[in-house]
Amino acid sequence: MNPLTNCKNIYFIGIGGIGMSALARYFNTQAVVVSGYDKTPTLLTDALIEEGIQIHFEDDLNKIDKAATVIVYTPAIPAEHGELNYYRENKYLVVKRSDVLQWITENAFTIAIAGTHGKTTTTSMTAHILRHTGYGCNAFLGGIATNYGTNFWSHEKNVVVVEADEYDRSFLKLAPNIAVITAVDPDHLDIYGTAEEVVKAFGEFSDKIKPGGVLLQKFGTEFNTNASNKNVLSYGYNHDKASYHTINLKVVDGSYHFDLVHPAGICKNIMLNMGGLHNVENVSAAIAIALSLEIDEVKIKEAVASFAGVKRRFEYKVKTANKVLIDDYAHHPEELNALISGVRSLYPNEKMVLVFQPHLYSRTKDQCDGFVETLDKADEVILLPIYPARELPMEGVSSEMLLDKMKLSHKKIMSKEELFDWAAVTEDKLIVMAGAGDIDTCILKVQEILTKK
Repeated sequence: MNPLTNCKNIYFIGIGGIGMSALARYFNTQAVVVSGYDKTPTLLTDALIEEGIQIHFEDDLNKIDKAATVIVYTPAIPAEHGELNYYRENKYLVVKRSDVLQWITENAFTIAIAGTHGKTTTTSMTAHILRHTGYGCNAFLGGIATNYGTNFWSHEKNVVVVEADEYDRSFLKLAPNIAVITAVDPDHLDIYGTAEEVVKAFGEFSDKIKPGGVLLQKFGTEFNTNASNKNVLSYGYNHDKASYHTINLKVVDGSYHFDLVHPAGICKNIMLNMGGLHNVENVSAAIAIALSLEIDEVKIKEAVASFAGVKRRFEYKVKTANKVLIDDYAHHPEELNALISGVRSLYPNEKMVLVFQPHLYSRTKDQCDGFVETLDKADEVILLPIYPARELPMEGVSSEMLLDKMKLSHKKIMSKEELFDWAAVTEDKLIVMAGAGDIDTCILKVQEILTKK
């Protein structure tokens, strides 16, 4: 029996995470008593509290919900966490977020978007198109959709759009009807060990697609999959051999205008008001899903034109004639490369200053050469110290390691305070800030400084 059938109380350890909070919001709409713990207050936890969810920020057994029948935790929680160990020692049902997503989606028509990058934006685009066109869906997003100010929404239709996370092999618990794979580049090597194991896992995920379902993969991605029980299609920007591909792309007033060739014809005059050529590719996948669901083309195009983006995905924080500040979650070399290329496509003649906060010692070590090669494509780079997240320091691994290997002449390392001082005096017009750590707290301050100037 599904453990959620009679669930009246549920408790989240790490409730402020982007994926965990989406689940918390889901249960909050299902008349379940939701509560949880997180390490620090954030804008997201503030929003959850406003929605009626009880949250505390101390590892305190006096504040937990002992009536909860399901305990959900994030792998980022340390093994010695008191609340987590209490629930385990007292034989509560303690599960990961991926287990809960499995239970929610197992009897639904599920659209799952996976990939080492691009999945959050593609998931948000897909869910937005289904919502805006009236098709309807339940959405579990890995980011905050700007149109709605949330990472979750519900609908009476039993259709789920979900971001399928490869971290900790979580996505292997899903069995989608439609699956998208955006990229299979090496990442999370602390989990997988080798790039080959990453690719193998995506092949295993593709084989979880229900018989007769659809696999939509980015053109050029390679992995082993059983193609006999599913419809395999591809999508790509400027790849005429892909099942879905863009033609006639042009930039008009900061927006992309293009046509999308698909197996049944051409969807013409699409307008995307979001920067980054990689996002033209992402929206192509989202449109492909909508077309496969036989949604009207006119409604699809209206939905795409109205898409306002995702928080921290090529998000304009300042956009004036004299200053442009772009915020992005990019934390992998390929993501940074796509970000830089997207900025160049919109601002080909401007000097680009890239402020980057490396995320995780292990990723910085494993992807060092890729980071160096990509960072050198900016005109000037400012590096913040590595954000450790769940990791302890590694000997010899630091932002200085990246700086020393870069060939770029204009490069430096700054503390957050030094960055603020720099922002107050810089004459540079185009500033791009990127990273998955706490750089978002710096962006708000830099935005404030630049706006006052």
